[in-house]
Amino acid sequence: MNRFLAILALLLLMLTSCQKSDYDFDDTPQGNLDALWQLIDERYCFLSYKEEVLGMSWADIRGKYSGKLNADMSRVQLFEVLCQMLSELKDGHVNLSTSLDMGRNWSWKEDYPENLNTELRQQYLGTDYHIGSGLRYTILPDNIAYVVYESFSQSIGEGNLSDMIAYLQLCNGMILDIRGNGGGDLSNVEILSRRFTNEKVLVGYTCYKTGKGHDDFSEPRAEYVEPYDGIRWQKPVVLLTNRSCYSAANTFVRNMKEMPLVTIMGDQTGGGSGLPFTSELPIGWSVRFSASPSFDAKMQQIEFGIEPDVSASLDEAKAADGIDTMIEQARELLKK
Repeated sequence: MNRFLAILALLLLMLTSCQKSDYDFDDTPQGNLDALWQLIDERYCFLSYKEEVLGMSWADIRGKYSGKLNADMSRVQLFEVLCQMLSELKDGHVNLSTSLDMGRNWSWKEDYPENLNTELRQQYLGTDYHIGSGLRYTILPDNIAYVVYESFSQSIGEGNLSDMIAYLQLCNGMILDIRGNGGGDLSNVEILSRRFTNEKVLVGYTCYKTGKGHDDFSEPRAEYVEPYDGIRWQKPVVLLTNRSCYSAANTFVRNMKEMPLVTIMGDQTGGGSGLPFTSELPIGWSVRFSASPSFDAKMQQIEFGIEPDVSASLDEAKAADGIDTMIEQARELLKK
């Protein structure tokens, strides 16, 4: 919890400095674009990385979209231009929120196969499955535990987790299905992660912006998962993922990749490794952007997702016959 308080303090400091710089711009189309461009230029944490990977130049983008402005354009037209400019970052944590609409980039999941059929997943759970906080679970006929967690926004109680593990402990292994989990509360990531290790594990690093330069960051701060002081899962786990695993779910996959008995199976996650932060434009529109980057245990970028240990996909033809090929592949792995 101290980690999150420290992050909150740093981000509050950033908010103060961002707001002061915004006051230098007029509430005009050009003023709002310049304010947005400078905010991203000084505070967005992935500019150097995105410029390298995407082959973009943030400096050139200012001129590109300034050329689409005119003094008499409507609020709707201005919103569209600013959203187009932000879409160059290809970041699901970057949003422009207005009374008109919310600008967003969902290419991290929309451009890829879904690899999830929720009705089919429910068939595997059956009708008499257990519910513990945000977790749903059952025991499959081959004595494999099957656990579904759809959102890290759904709270997880320590008592619920302990009861679940106690109920499932005689199973031969566990399939933990987080396909479609778009993220949520990082505290739930920590609560769940520590049930899968018996020792303190290095899972990644976080840096913080220290200046306005694209590469002005603090020294990487190591992040660890410490084992829960109570009942923990001691058998093999297959963690099922797809492209819709984003943000906090991406962080959870990062953590679980370091656990000795866990195999990540499915598709590459959607990414979203930056801690989001919010500021405001002169027009009053709210801007959310990635402010602090997170990395894996090898100090590698996970902004564009994490590859699975074992690739798997959903066969639509077999799905029509009631077979989830990803769940079945996980069952076969756990039987070995």
